[in-house]
Amino acid sequence: MNIFDYNLDRNKDEEFLTEIFKTKNIKIERIVSFGQTTDWYDQDENEFVILLEGNAEIEFEEKRIVSLKKGDYIIIPSHDRHRVIKTSSNPDCVWLCFFFK
Repeated sequence: MNIFDYNLDRNKDEEFLTEIFKTKNIKIERIVSFGQTTDWYDQDENEFVILLEGNAEIEFEEKRIVSLKKGDYIIIPSHDRHRVIKTSSNPDCVWLCFFFK
């Protein structure tokens, strides 16, 4: 599998999520975004996110906004409420996310 291979014939109203690996303590996902804004997340796991392609902005509950460009990464502690408020659609945003306890 190539991290950048994904079917272009899809509903661009929704993010495209692929679970790559999962155990009791870690989960790895590839997420492809096309300009979506997400709902608020309040996760039980910590999250390491690296943006492999595109640009994005993540808003945290205290109104802090983090801008990411290709190659940037962030660690989001568990229960740190956040949402994605902006993603590029050309190029698509390709995220690699590691969820861990």
